Amino acid sequence: MSQEKREFSERLRAGMRARGMAERPSVLEREFNANYWGRSVSFQAVSRWLGGKSIPTQDKLQVLADLLHMEPQVLRFGDRASRRSRVQEAALPSWLATADRQDRAAIEAFLGLPASQRKLARELIIALAKPPRR
Repeated sequence: MSQEKREFSERLRAGMRARGMAERPSVLEREFNANYWGRSVSFQAVSRWLGGKSIPTQDKLQVLADLLHMEPQVLRFGDRASRRSRVQEAALPSWLATADRQDRAAIEAFLGLPASQRKLARELIIALAKPPRR
């Protein structure tokens, strides 16, 4: 078990304790799957997270962080990431600093699209923002 995985497991367990959750894979599996929009995770996958054998992907990490009322970067990397994040956040434009995590994720996904898909997404957003015709 790598130190990185072990430390993640410790933060995950501490977050569960802080939320009053039993530190059992079945508890986390149930809560996680009730809040995850993707394919359900298995008991074994959750056991690996709690056992320090693996670290979830970013989309799953986001759901775990929301469940535990933690910042995803703190859950993943610890308090060092929190300090770094605050410095980075201070450098953001004001309109982006006020966006929540889901909006930021959508903006990042948009910026990662090829130009043709960005154009289509822009047109859709503009069309949705127009007031309905009467």
